[in-house]
Amino acid sequence: MIYTFLVPRRIMKNLRYASMALAFAVLAASGPAFPRPQDPPIPKRSYITAHVNPHVPSIDGKIDDPVWEKVEWQGDFIQREPYEGEKPTEKTAFKILFDDKALFVAIRAFDSDPARIERRVSRRDSVGGDWVDITLDSYFDRLTGFSFGVNAAGVKVDMLYTNGGMEESDQDMSWDPIWDVETAVDAEGWAVEMRIPFSQLRFGNKDEQVWGLQVTRGLFRKDETSTWQFIPRSSPGWVHMFGELRGIKGIRPPRQVEIVPYTVGKLQAFRRVPGNPFATGRDEALSGGLDGKIGVTHDLTLNFTVNPDFGQVEADPSVVNLTAFETYYEEKRPFFVEGRNILSFRLMGGDGDNSSDNLFYSRRIGRTPQNTPDIDGHIDMPGATNILGAFKLTGKTRSGLSVGVLESVTSKETASIFSDGRYRNQTVEPLTNYFGFRLQKDYNQGGTKIGGMLTATNRSLRSEEIDFLHDAAYTGGLDIFHSWRAKTYYVSLKTVFSSVHGSREAILRTQESPLRYYQRPDAGHLSLDPTRTSLSGYGGTLDFGKQGGGNLMFVAGVNWRSPGLELNDMGFLRGADEIMQYFWLGYRIRKPFSIFRRINININQWAGWNFNGESIFTGGNVNLNGEFKNYWSAGLGINRQGESLSASALRGGPMLAQPRAWNAWYSVETDLRKKVRFILAGQSYRRDNGDSLQQYWEAGVTIVPSKALSVSFEPSFSFVRQKLQYVGTFDAAGETRYIFGRIDQKELGLTVRLNYSLTPDLSVQFYGQPFIASGKYSRFKRITDPKTRDYSMRYHVFTDGEIGRDAGAGEFSVDENGDGRPDYAFQDPDFNVLEFRSNLVIRWEYIPGSAVYVVWSQGRSGFLPTGNFSFRNDVRDLFDTHPHDVVLIKFSYCFQL
Repeated sequence: MIYTFLVPRRIMKNLRYASMALAFAVLAASGPAFPRPQDPPIPKRSYITAHVNPHVPSIDGKIDDPVWEKVEWQGDFIQREPYEGEKPTEKTAFKILFDDKALFVAIRAFDSDPARIERRVSRRDSVGGDWVDITLDSYFDRLTGFSFGVNAAGVKVDMLYTNGGMEESDQDMSWDPIWDVETAVDAEGWAVEMRIPFSQLRFGNKDEQVWGLQVTRGLFRKDETSTWQFIPRSSPGWVHMFGELRGIKGIRPPRQVEIVPYTVGKLQAFRRVPGNPFATGRDEALSGGLDGKIGVTHDLTLNFTVNPDFGQVEADPSVVNLTAFETYYEEKRPFFVEGRNILSFRLMGGDGDNSSDNLFYSRRIGRTPQNTPDIDGHIDMPGATNILGAFKLTGKTRSGLSVGVLESVTSKETASIFSDGRYRNQTVEPLTNYFGFRLQKDYNQGGTKIGGMLTATNRSLRSEEIDFLHDAAYTGGLDIFHSWRAKTYYVSLKTVFSSVHGSREAILRTQESPLRYYQRPDAGHLSLDPTRTSLSGYGGTLDFGKQGGGNLMFVAGVNWRSPGLELNDMGFLRGADEIMQYFWLGYRIRKPFSIFRRINININQWAGWNFNGESIFTGGNVNLNGEFKNYWSAGLGINRQGESLSASALRGGPMLAQPRAWNAWYSVETDLRKKVRFILAGQSYRRDNGDSLQQYWEAGVTIVPSKALSVSFEPSFSFVRQKLQYVGTFDAAGETRYIFGRIDQKELGLTVRLNYSLTPDLSVQFYGQPFIASGKYSRFKRITDPKTRDYSMRYHVFTDGEIGRDAGAGEFSVDENGDGRPDYAFQDPDFNVLEFRSNLVIRWEYIPGSAVYVVWSQGRSGFLPTGNFSFRNDVRDLFDTHPHDVVLIKFSYCFQL
């Protein structure tokens, strides 16, 4: 399929500013404002290891085995934070040995005051206190790093770096290899011994290996970081600047085989409802499944799961979404979290509204069923689609080719319905196959990358009730990244396409979805076609930037999404029919000065048009954040939003003009090293004409009463007063009416977390979130002229004679012509939402890779149509709501073959 990118003439005229900004950035990159750094190159350090056999070190943290004498200590670490390039406060040294199966690492973290070594016990990857880590680029591709870390209490923290490890998205904390480590504190400081099996690494089949190497230490009480291989914080990367590990000869890459069967026992208790055959008050189940990891080749690893259970995963936060768009939720399920960056294809970076857009959104797999039957009776509806099985094939070849393949099948789901004394089943989600394929080739040690991705979603639609879904959906993308001047400057191009197929109903639903609204009467460039059985679209991003090499950085670019682009079968897309130009400029002061340890200053500018050439938004902001020498941190920013046109406000009607607005935010956080620390944050939004006012406040306190226990409380409150909140679309005498109302909305939430670790392998975690929200509507109105410059003429407020409320029916009726008969009616939109979500998880990793979970989760949910916010009454009503309790025990055992 071939697409031609046609840009309307009006857009070309408007995009001259984007072209000018991009041209300025290119010229600046080569001009005197950004000269090539004149500092001499940083010398590469190297460590030469030695082979040991048959005697190997005992992993006890004491570093007293005679075999360690075969190699020399190496130290001379250099401070990276806060005083870059200076000597660290305390010395650090390490040794490395190897045998045929594993690498052995000894690290001595000297400390002149051992009593002040911070030893915090926590769950794996939640490391705190003093720590060290070693990172190995065993591929030696200068892009991939396998990091093995530990704190002074023996808590493991492991991470997988990809794409050089520059961005947070390139740092995979979910990677949990199987390895051994012990720590010990003595009069000289503290010491570490590690055994890292070669089966947990990836490397080529060579007679002699050369690996990238970095060793890092964190000194907690000084918030100080030092490294063996010095890498300036302004560097445009991390892994590619590592030192080297040499001397590894005669080893062969082992094939990793880990099989983890598990069994789950689950008990549910909920409210018993007389007359409802599905609400019996109790349900029991026993199930099992299988996880596995197999090294298919030396370079590729196959992860698979059969009938997975994710009952130990933390619940999603409660939200009230009154927009036309879907809420984005972070992935928390272990199978999909691990290695997710390999299958990621983000359309653009940053943290704006479109930053989550991606060809692959793993929450689509195992999603909530999409068909909700409208029945008069009782229904037993599955809460999620069952995943029959899934596998991922990932890895990187010696030639620099990264491979990611995902295949998953979810089951057909049916709802059981009891109505009129009879039982029947109705399909709510079809049998579905999800497939994703990602390739990327590195050139010039990662300085240039060319790749692509394809996804396919295929559904078995054999029931009329689910014929509104696509039977097939395909997406693809190509990406090119090129950098120069030691990866300081880069240009990046991404293009994507989509093609969805289905019944006329399915494609009509796609055309009329909030992403595009083909039915809009003022969309001259769009044409609604109810006979279509397919829809295609395209998009892309082109940007140029400077990502290191000094204090100043920038990005300038343009992003486009055609009206027909659709990614939401397997990916995530928030909006289409949009072209956006953006520019970001950042300045970093990394060296402590005056009262600051560091400070960041950012300037952003953006503008957008639809494919008809209409300007739909403009804006910009200035923000800064930093850390003080007393270890407190703070940030603030101010945002200016220009006049905009909203294609979604009228839910398929004409675009609605929206006034200019100001938005400001701030945050303050106290010293993270203290046993009691606080955070305060807030945000305020106001339109120039006062029709919309939003306030948000968040506070938090974290208490660490002992080395093994931490408790945090994070209350939040928000208030929204808006004159134009969508209520509904109705027909009156053949004319469409778009009804809005003023809303006074309040939300109050509290997030409570407790973490208690008896040992690094035995932990207790609690998460709880009570949430109450209310919305009170008044001054109902209909839209009359949505784009007129006179704001007061955009709508007509109903008089008391035109609208009345029927309290018994819970609805409003509207009589526009005054003939005494309602022209149309709508439900009273007032609401009170009450929710409580919590889970308590006891986790014991009794041997590496094998664990027992005991989980208790509770959910409460209530709804009242009052709209009156009352903290006392709402909390009382929330905890008067009957809970849904789930208790499960999950046991797994890892077989390493």
